[in-house]
Amino acid sequence: MLWLRRIGIAVVALVVLLAVCVGTVYAISSSRMAKPFNDLKGHAVAVHTDAATLERGKHIATAVIKCVDCHKADMGGGTVVDDPAIGTVMASNLTAGKGGVLARYDDVALERAIRHGVGVTGLGLWIMPSYEIKELADDDLAALIAYMRSVPPVDRAIPPNRLGPVGRALYLTGKLPLIDATRIDANVTHPATMPPAPTAEYGKYSARVGGCLGCHGETLSGGPIPGGAPDWKPAANITPTGLAAYDETKFVTLLRTGMRPAGVMVDSLMPYRFTKDLSDDEIHALWLYLKTVPAKEYGGR
Repeated sequence: MLWLRRIGIAVVALVVLLAVCVGTVYAISSSRMAKPFNDLKGHAVAVHTDAATLERGKHIATAVIKCVDCHKADMGGGTVVDDPAIGTVMASNLTAGKGGVLARYDDVALERAIRHGVGVTGLGLWIMPSYEIKELADDDLAALIAYMRSVPPVDRAIPPNRLGPVGRALYLTGKLPLIDATRIDANVTHPATMPPAPTAEYGKYSARVGGCLGCHGETLSGGPIPGGAPDWKPAANITPTGLAAYDETKFVTLLRTGMRPAGVMVDSLMPYRFTKDLSDDEIHALWLYLKTVPAKEYGGR
């Protein structure tokens, strides 16, 4: 019948159109992901291996910028995202063991990877939060590199990354911040040092390199987290507006235990299992800084 034929033609046309759209998304996203950043050279920092430096580097990796959240406690890497539609994103094995990448990186290459999100191949690293880490002070970066090189080798092969159809679409529409290297000024300057101190200035530094802005937004007013999985809860407002129920004691409790003032546990996305290891002075500095930021209504990021 004529109407069956017309339906069949429409279905075929729809399938062809869908295939063209998927193919276009795949081609454009693959081209963008393959863009090299060879002009970004990085720069050297003075790396020392004394006990105090190694301890500072471990503290940075665990409590401050929380490398271990993705790369695991042994720095041997593992799964960050595993979703058929979005894709599979793996954190590299950062040790010198089998499957590790550390031996391929000299100190300058590590600086470029950490602060600029560019791997040793010249390609942008996936889901590497360099946009926040870019302001890491030279001495803190050097301590982190020293600690990374001191970690025992882990033999763990890491499968390659794969971006699914939904992930590719989100990436092309700017909803998935996949490659931070595309939004970092190659000429950004870094402080030579930022000694820990119970001051708002250090609190600002800690909040920025520690990833607070990555979840809570540039204004710290919270809202849906860009690129987050569908089941991720929105980030809270941590400007003075959102912290109205907190005093400093309750803020310390939140960062040490994950417990909110009402006696309810914060969502597991909040990295209290790492912030619990911040020093008293570091948490005090964060509190002082958050009290100085402009008060915002929830959701402005």
